[in-house]
Amino acid sequence: MTQPAPDPRIDRLYRLLPMIYRMRDAAQGYPLQGLLRVLAEQVNLVEDGIAQQNENWFVETAADWVVPYIGDLVGYLPAPQAGLPARTDTAEGRLRNRWLVPRREVANTVRFRRRKGTLGVLHHLAADIAEWPAHAVEFYRLLGWNQNINHLHLRRARLADVRDMDALDRLEGPFDRMAHSADVRRIDSHRTIGRTNIPSVGVFVWRLHSYSVTRTPANCEEQVGPNCFTFSVLGQDAPLFIRPDHRVPRTSAPTDELGLPSPIRRHPFDRHPELYYGNGKSLAIWAEDWAGLDPQQPVPLANIIPADLTDWHYAPLAGHIAVDPVLGRMVFPPSQLPRRGVRVSYQYGFSADIGGGEYRRVLRDPVPRMVRVADPDHPGQTILVQSEPKTYRVGGGGYHRLSDAIAAWRQDMPWDAVIELSESGVFVEPLQFDLGDDRTLELRAASGARPVIRLLDWQTDLPDSLSVTMGHGSRFVMDGLLVTGRSVQVNGPQTDPPAPDFEPFCASQLVIRHTTLVPGWGIDCDCEPDRPAEPSLELSGLRSNVIIEHSILGSILVNEDEVGLDPIPIRICDSIVDATTAEKSAIGGIENRPAHATVTILRCTVFGIVDVHSVPLAENSIFNGCVHVARRQIGCMRFCYVPPGCRTPRRTSCQPDGVAAAIRETDPAVQASDIAAEQLRVRPSYGSVRYGRPDYAQLGPYCAIEITRGADDESEMGVFHDLYQPLRQANLLARLQEFTPAGSDVGILYVT
Repeated sequence: MTQPAPDPRIDRLYRLLPMIYRMRDAAQGYPLQGLLRVLAEQVNLVEDGIAQQNENWFVETAADWVVPYIGDLVGYLPAPQAGLPARTDTAEGRLRNRWLVPRREVANTVRFRRRKGTLGVLHHLAADIAEWPAHAVEFYRLLGWNQNINHLHLRRARLADVRDMDALDRLEGPFDRMAHSADVRRIDSHRTIGRTNIPSVGVFVWRLHSYSVTRTPANCEEQVGPNCFTFSVLGQDAPLFIRPDHRVPRTSAPTDELGLPSPIRRHPFDRHPELYYGNGKSLAIWAEDWAGLDPQQPVPLANIIPADLTDWHYAPLAGHIAVDPVLGRMVFPPSQLPRRGVRVSYQYGFSADIGGGEYRRVLRDPVPRMVRVADPDHPGQTILVQSEPKTYRVGGGGYHRLSDAIAAWRQDMPWDAVIELSESGVFVEPLQFDLGDDRTLELRAASGARPVIRLLDWQTDLPDSLSVTMGHGSRFVMDGLLVTGRSVQVNGPQTDPPAPDFEPFCASQLVIRHTTLVPGWGIDCDCEPDRPAEPSLELSGLRSNVIIEHSILGSILVNEDEVGLDPIPIRICDSIVDATTAEKSAIGGIENRPAHATVTILRCTVFGIVDVHSVPLAENSIFNGCVHVARRQIGCMRFCYVPPGCRTPRRTSCQPDGVAAAIRETDPAVQASDIAAEQLRVRPSYGSVRYGRPDYAQLGPYCAIEITRGADDESEMGVFHDLYQPLRQANLLARLQEFTPAGSDVGILYVT
């Protein structure tokens, strides 16, 4: 079983032994090494505790549980609006406390008090408390008023210049400079928010992150024309985001959009393309064997033409490429097509580190283990030897093709193997894996890479999915990948069970983490699914544990024999399961039957119907479709949203049950229509429900508070629970009200 990397000091006592004792210990299965590891572990704990005591004197290096005590020394008080601190003996509690008592805010408490009442401190607060890029605006500066002849403000309160397209494009945004009439609504109203008024101060924040894609193939839109391309390999219209300039301190007030993870607008890209285009900047294009340019360098800026490619009706001059950053499109001259491919680097927006992406992840190699093999010196007998994981790298000086690495793995057939894709390329190859008994294989992306596995219709008489056949006691891992075009099929063992004395290293497992199995197999330019009725993951005869973590995938189809066999366990956490509509099956069996599986769902967002054998636990999750379980007496659902009328296990603190119960307690004679209206009010709303858009599965700004703070720790339900955005917002708003100039009203305005 894969574990985190062990402490390198764990064998320091063992290494002090003479070699003769280590050789004898190896012949007996390393019992002495195990004993000394137990002793070394305790020694390491004592040493680490002594070292941490010295670090706890400084707020920069203190342990998390010490930060509130340091804050108490300087008079720091947590904001009660955000909630009470949690216990520190759990990972969830420590993560929650990180936002309730931010380390940076404690460190800068005295500095903030000295700058109280200034506009600059508001930027600093947003960066330290919520870790959101922010821009504060005093809206009285944008009010239209009659100029005093003795005190002119030539840059304020002017009429709109209809020829200034960039200023019009900034209208109602964080960098708006036009004069407005007064808005008497308060900016901190919980109903409708007003902006431009004398006491109003707005803090614009950016919640989406800007993620990179490096030197990946572009997508040719052949149905439009051979000269038309999209930056996204999936072919959808995706706005290109700005790569924030990390040379600008995060606590300084941004003067323009270049330091913020914001979508690129057409007008600034047209006026100053050198700020956005180029190697190491927000976007770049490589075209091999085109216009006589160096294929190792990006297409020069002089050959880039900013354009509006909404209808693809644009034909650039020879030697030039038209680029639309709002739609993520580019067009080559029709008479000068690229012959050897187009590669692009760009930034896209998303909420968190889930699914396949170039963000940094922890790679966990298989742990070396003892395996039993045939004794070469004594035929018919076996001995224990230590198996070391073997890694096959594709790209970066390793194998050139994924199929070459798979062929080498099949020839070697090691006990534990890793096939690592080291580049953000596109692999268009049929993939089939047949794991033997007690074997482990991990197909993963290197940290900082996002490889795309594109499955095509290779064979006429056979399916072309990514096929995996598990063995008894085997383990297959997919990590950091993006799979499009077809589904992933995982089949159970095709052979009889091994001998009774067979002892597998671990229970058979299928692990999918930080991976995207594109819902609907693919998407079009409007992010509509290509095959909405097709599942993304098919499990057939699989007698294994299924673990899905931090992933995005389409519907899951379970085809298991129900006669005399227990349902397979499936555990899904911090993920999105998207059947493309709430009326289709997200998790189910063949022929609309319940899936023969016990499904545990933690901190997930599910679009579609869940029809399974049982749900041992569902927690802090949103089910946008109905949930039907065959065994209601097993398990429970807590702090979830479940539509009314579902057949579920016992529900605790769920919605809309909570609001319905509350309205009945208030008025026992309440009408059914009033309950239905309240249930409709708390239904989750999203920025977008289509995969491929930046605000996919992100709760909308007007979503009910019963959902946005409905989890067991007062965070939001759903896949982005661990971002703790409601706590960050409440904590930030409380501090803004404390440090805003007297007589002013402050509000938080979300840009993304």
